[in-house]
Amino acid sequence: MKVAYIDAATGLSGDMVIGALLQLGASVEALQAELAKLPFTKCDIHQATYRVGEICALRVVVDVEAVSGELTIQAASQAVQESDLSPSVKESVLRILTVLTEAVSRAYGTTWRGGRLDEFHFPRALAEIVAIPWVLCELGIERVYVATVPVGPSRGKLSRPLSPLVVELLRGLLVQIVGDDIATVTPAAAAILKALARQERVPPLRLTGVGYGVGEPLFSGRSPVLQILVGEVAEGMREEELLVLETNIDDLNPEFYDYVMECLFAAGARDVFLLPIQMKKNRPGVLLWVLCDVADREKLTDLIFSETSTLGIRSYPVTRVALRRAHKEVATPYGVVRVKLAYGPGGQVCLAPEYEDCKRLARESQVPLKVIYDAALSGARGT
Repeated sequence: MKVAYIDAATGLSGDMVIGALLQLGASVEALQAELAKLPFTKCDIHQATYRVGEICALRVVVDVEAVSGELTIQAASQAVQESDLSPSVKESVLRILTVLTEAVSRAYGTTWRGGRLDEFHFPRALAEIVAIPWVLCELGIERVYVATVPVGPSRGKLSRPLSPLVVELLRGLLVQIVGDDIATVTPAAAAILKALARQERVPPLRLTGVGYGVGEPLFSGRSPVLQILVGEVAEGMREEELLVLETNIDDLNPEFYDYVMECLFAAGARDVFLLPIQMKKNRPGVLLWVLCDVADREKLTDLIFSETSTLGIRSYPVTRVALRRAHKEVATPYGVVRVKLAYGPGGQVCLAPEYEDCKRLARESQVPLKVIYDAALSGARGT
């Protein structure tokens, strides 16, 4: 899967994103042809390469001329639905416009001038809202990640705070408050971020490209530069944010541990193991270790307190990279066995028959367990 990571350390605008994506290889002519499908606007895209320090970045200017009357979000949404845009691009654009509509409602009220956006040039913003999903699709990028977004008041001859609309669009995202003369996030860019990007840990990826987009010079004369990294996530692998619960126990009847483990697995634990340890005063004890989803923390903590003699439980987050898995049922001469499939990063598939199924069929059929196991493997491989 191809993913993009947006580093917006110096700010974020729609034209900066377009510039970085075009530098990654998308065709500006094809983009302009796509924007021509919008009935409300006539667009011209101008691009030029600028050197900012050691970086060669692309500066994109989207010149838009409105060719109809007042343009509202509702009218734009209807036009997009009726347009010849591809279904995937259309779906992304409508999602962005929905996010924008909800933010306008929260910032200015549900009856605010029918959703007409006077505080920024909506025809140009609409062109950016269409352009970015199209370029992402053109480059084959399926997922977008973004770092913490810097926000702050815009400065110049007239000092003014961050707009209410941008605040509402960024609600729920991680932001970094910055100062003075940094022009940070435009409403169009904020809407695109909220609708399309994720603020999660970026999975391990094989880096394949980088693009730089440069924005308008700031009041200090500096030019903000946006970096977009593109790479391939290793196929078959996924990254999970999980939680570890662990406790040291030295006074529980050893016969109880089997029941405790059964209860923990039944309650949703991903993994459980016991480890012999030497505790204070040289007492032998047991480390009970549980891997679980964050949402199951309270339930499993209560269960450990109820079923063991522990007085305290440690917990800490962990990241697990795991292979993609699936199950299928395989018919054997002795009955049906469930088989686990794990897909490796190189395309190989590892097979493992379910032990409990094999054990049950071995007892029912009065044949060796390994015979059942081998029959399930052969059936799964089609041999």
